[in-house]
Amino acid sequence: MSAPLADRLRPQSIDDIVGQEHLLGEGKALRNIITSGMLPNLVFYGPSGIGKTTLASIIAKSTNRTLRKLNGTNASIADIKDIVAELDTLSAPNGILLYLDEIQYFNKKQQQSLLEYIENGDITLIASTAENPYFYVYNAILSRSTVFEFKPVSPKDVEKAVLRGFSFLSEESGEEFKLEDGVPMHIATACGGDVRKAMNAVELCYLSTIPKDNSRTITINTAKELTQRSAMKYDRDGEEHYDIVSAFQKSMRGSDANAALHYLARLLEAGDLLSATRRLLVCACEDVGLAYPMIIPIVKAAVDTALQVGLPEARIPLADAVVLVCNSPKSNSAYLGINKAMEDLHRGNVGPIPRHLQNMHYDGDDNKNKGQFYNYPHEHGNHWVNQQYLPDSLVNAKYYEYGDNKTEQAAKEYWHKIKG
Repeated sequence: MSAPLADRLRPQSIDDIVGQEHLLGEGKALRNIITSGMLPNLVFYGPSGIGKTTLASIIAKSTNRTLRKLNGTNASIADIKDIVAELDTLSAPNGILLYLDEIQYFNKKQQQSLLEYIENGDITLIASTAENPYFYVYNAILSRSTVFEFKPVSPKDVEKAVLRGFSFLSEESGEEFKLEDGVPMHIATACGGDVRKAMNAVELCYLSTIPKDNSRTITINTAKELTQRSAMKYDRDGEEHYDIVSAFQKSMRGSDANAALHYLARLLEAGDLLSATRRLLVCACEDVGLAYPMIIPIVKAAVDTALQVGLPEARIPLADAVVLVCNSPKSNSAYLGINKAMEDLHRGNVGPIPRHLQNMHYDGDDNKNKGQFYNYPHEHGNHWVNQQYLPDSLVNAKYYEYGDNKTEQAAKEYWHKIKG
């Protein structure tokens, strides 16, 4: 059996890859790294079918390294040991480039088994994942790697690959191809940014069309029939996955229940329960927040229920939670506060923790002012006492501003009376 069209037509150079201009365009960071000849460990993050494996193969050839591939769904530590055994042998004279697909399925111990070899440079790792690597990849691996995010390919760029696929099949078969108007763009749009899926559709169109006089005419009806499942799973207008989840959260933030339910339906139709629940939880905390604090455990309970019952029933608790978020008062005061605090950290404005707040149980002989001098608030009126909590360098820093909603204004009034 011949290889699928996507494999037969796999790009052989960086310039042949469609899309990912933000990474591989002239002067872009990843392209410069590849052409430098000094390849670091890399993590490729993005959906399937958009060029991660193809780029790894191109990198292996350009760096003159032996390429080995593993998949996190079925690989084991024994497979890693087999690859390590090739080091310093004739099969890998210049080192090994290990492409580990779906690294999120490797547990912590399996990921740790790679550390020694990627740290000393014997093995260069390119790992890929469709999940957020900061959640699923072991921190020690991330600290030794550079993460690059791949994005779904735009319909315009996928169309180029579709036309190339039909041209390749024409040369391969010696037959002429006639495409009805709209066929290439329909396939490009229906694949949802997945080039491999588009190539599969091209090949299916070829196989399902009977040749006449050494010519095949691909009709728009054929293209629609063969891409129906893809078109149903992805947005018909070619909007990228990240555009949908962004619109989902912004609609909830904007208190538009109709729009939020629409984008929730898109995500669930695509089976993307994880993105829907993640964005819902974030929105409850970021955009409703202290205006209605109890929404956080309520939404968490709805998300837990959805994950437990699975699709299609998961749509019911998620719809409840989405409408609740939309109808709730909004406040991002805590969100803004933590962002300001993080900005101070990034500027290096930290300072030592005040002595009376430290976990101090012993004073050295060199300390002339012994004692911690911490004031226990519960021993004072209204369970509050005036004392310094921020480091000296930040004593006047103000991160949190009360929101203008009823809940926070009530808290503001209470503490104004207490603190004066």
